[in-house]
Amino acid sequence: MQVHPYSIQIKEQKLAQVRQRVAAFQWPDVPAEEGVEDWSRGASTAWLKGLQDYWLHAYDWRAVEAELNLVPQFQVTLDGQDIHFLHVVGEACGKRPLLLSHGWPGSPFEFHKVIGPLAFPSQHGGKADDAFDLIIPSLPGYGFSGPPAHPIGPRTTAGLFRRLMLEVLGYQSFIAQGGDWGSVITAWLGLDHADVVSGIHLTMLGLRPDLSTLTTPEHSAWAQKSTAMMQAGGAYFQLQTTRPQLLAMALTDSPFGQAAWIVEKFQNWSDASRGNLDTIFGKRDLLTNVMHYVLTDRFATSVWFYRGVLEEGSGYFLKRGQRIEVPTGFANFPGDSIFPNPPRNWVELGYNLQHWTDMPYGGHFAAWEAPDLFVRDLASFGRRIGC
Repeated sequence: MQVHPYSIQIKEQKLAQVRQRVAAFQWPDVPAEEGVEDWSRGASTAWLKGLQDYWLHAYDWRAVEAELNLVPQFQVTLDGQDIHFLHVVGEACGKRPLLLSHGWPGSPFEFHKVIGPLAFPSQHGGKADDAFDLIIPSLPGYGFSGPPAHPIGPRTTAGLFRRLMLEVLGYQSFIAQGGDWGSVITAWLGLDHADVVSGIHLTMLGLRPDLSTLTTPEHSAWAQKSTAMMQAGGAYFQLQTTRPQLLAMALTDSPFGQAAWIVEKFQNWSDASRGNLDTIFGKRDLLTNVMHYVLTDRFATSVWFYRGVLEEGSGYFLKRGQRIEVPTGFANFPGDSIFPNPPRNWVELGYNLQHWTDMPYGGHFAAWEAPDLFVRDLASFGRRIGC
């Protein structure tokens, strides 16, 4: 288990190949009535044409690559799986490890706005006592982590991350945080690895109490809302779970097709009350996240993660009477339009909930959309549980 320093170095040949295919993208027919900001059928052609122009004429990968390489990165092989991770030892000086797990269609870049404030809070208007060591892995099959031999899911990944934290980095215990797939991984860490996890912090409820506990009108109303949202926008989930290789065949040879598939999720899952793709994220940062899939050829293996839930048999629900007993914090961001968060009293049925914050804004990509709120809540949670 040798740990190797890692530096992102994409070959010029790969960059040229991607640019060529982006330039040659064949645009589909567009309904005559589609408006400039019309995402109702899955994509705004006008916005995506602007993205293509920006990609070809303004985006500077080499500048981005240099910025990404300013953060200490490493790679290690665990159980035959190459894991890439960022490791930032800040003012905590090795004493307060925090594992941050991303989801799909994200990457470690989701956390780029919170790395400084979490690791060096005194440099960002906070207190040094709130500092964390940050460990931010790329999920197996994502970004600069290697492809798994077969689909694996969040429970298996939780086991790999335990080994990363204890056996590779030498921590004795740690706090885990996540949203999207990261929330499921984090919950499994709390359930299966409570002996070394001192607390978990979630921005989405991925692993849920048994459905038989949905007993109140408030619970039923949430369940109906959640079902309706998945029916309206969850076709991707069904496809990526049941036929990931079909999607891979369709998009692997089209960098721009991958970008459209990914960017649409940022458009429809973020808090629309705060602006649009350009004002919340910006084309440069959106493309940087997309490049974690395109330049590494990891789009196909990233969607294997959905299939991995089926193949490892982990599921999304706790067993009847089962509860995650490690101290749990939950940041309830209201603008997630694909996975609305359930009532607090239902979360309490499955978790030892010691910290809950109703946020004023922010959507599915909480650390990116509302970094100040995200940082403050993690600092507050750390103080509350004494870690």
